[in-house]
Amino acid sequence: MKYLKHLFLMLLLLEGALVKAQQPLSTVKEQTPSLAVLATKSKAADAQILDARTSEEFAQNHLSGAINIDPASASHEKDIAALSKDKPTFVYSIANGRSAALAKELREKGFKEVIVLPGGIANWIGSGYPIVNNAKKGISLSLAQFQTLTGSSDFVLVDFGSKYCGACKKLIPVLDTLEKKTGFSAKIVRIEAYDQTALLKELKINQLPTLVLYHHKKQIWKKAGQSTSAEIEAVIAQHQTELAKSN
Repeated sequence: MKYLKHLFLMLLLLEGALVKAQQPLSTVKEQTPSLAVLATKSKAADAQILDARTSEEFAQNHLSGAINIDPASASHEKDIAALSKDKPTFVYSIANGRSAALAKELREKGFKEVIVLPGGIANWIGSGYPIVNNAKKGISLSLAQFQTLTGSSDFVLVDFGSKYCGACKKLIPVLDTLEKKTGFSAKIVRIEAYDQTALLKELKINQLPTLVLYHHKKQIWKKAGQSTSAEIEAVIAQHQTELAKSN
């Protein structure tokens, strides 16, 4: 019996070792370091920084030293072939959709170290890291101008998004419905993130889309990702009730 117990224990240990050995390398790669560490590593002389967005997006803004590898471009395969498989490669897009797909492709092609920028360029900008910005002069809002905007109505709901962001597009019908609804008590302001990178950095907007509700220039609610019209109306109604009680 004692021998069988020892044998059973050895089999369990062996099974655990086999499972660990069979884990794909990509599992390890997904445990990415912080943005601060990546910012330092990406500056290394041998680092490759790849922008997985469209050429139109890349022309507006991108990380310094980045190479545009647009998956939809006719030169996609040729662009990848020109890269080194042995150099550390950093990939980003708006969030992590297109960058994750490109990273998967690169790993399958034999690239040794591929790291997806966590949260994408939206997180990079919102966290205060520098980018090359080619937005047209006169488009960007100053913080003072934005604060004036948030005080232009009793309640102001600001939508930070982009026409290039798939998740942002899903929020458009929700906001359109609210704007057309009789009795909706908030003014809706839509901010194109690519035109307002300095503002995103100042306000620490790290994800697109992000909704922020203001009352007399004061932020009272903030949510990244998707929201329903019912949720937004409930938040406003709650604050209206609280304000009525305090008065």
